[in-house]
Amino acid sequence: VQLQASGGGLVQAGGSLRLSCAASVRTFTDLTIGWFHQAPGKEREFVLAMRWSGGSPAYGDSVKGRFTISRDNAKKTMNLQMNNVQPEDTAVYYCAAAYRLIHGLIRQEDRYAYWGQGTQVTVSS
Repeated sequence: VQLQASGGGLVQAGGSLRLSCAASVRTFTDLTIGWFHQAPGKEREFVLAMRWSGGSPAYGDSVKGRFTISRDNAKKTMNLQMNNVQPEDTAVYYCAAAYRLIHGLIRQEDRYAYWGQGTQVTVSS
């Protein structure tokens, strides 16, 4: 399993940014892709996740109503659309993958066995 996160950069508060997680996996069956972020000096936190097969996404409390997640089957990417970004969204964003992850555990980072390298998002005020 290989994951490649991309799309980070500098954006002004109130703007938008789209991150992509390119997944190179043996199978997409029972796969869940999650996004996490880690701000300087803080622990890594859950952002959003969704099963590759679809269904209801799980949202972190701070992003509900602003961020969405979507899948591009042709490009084999799981994308994080960040709208109305705020300075507190500044962090390194990681995508992660897990197989056969029950929905109740979808926010727990220790359930994800595979991680991408991270992409920096900086929001200026």
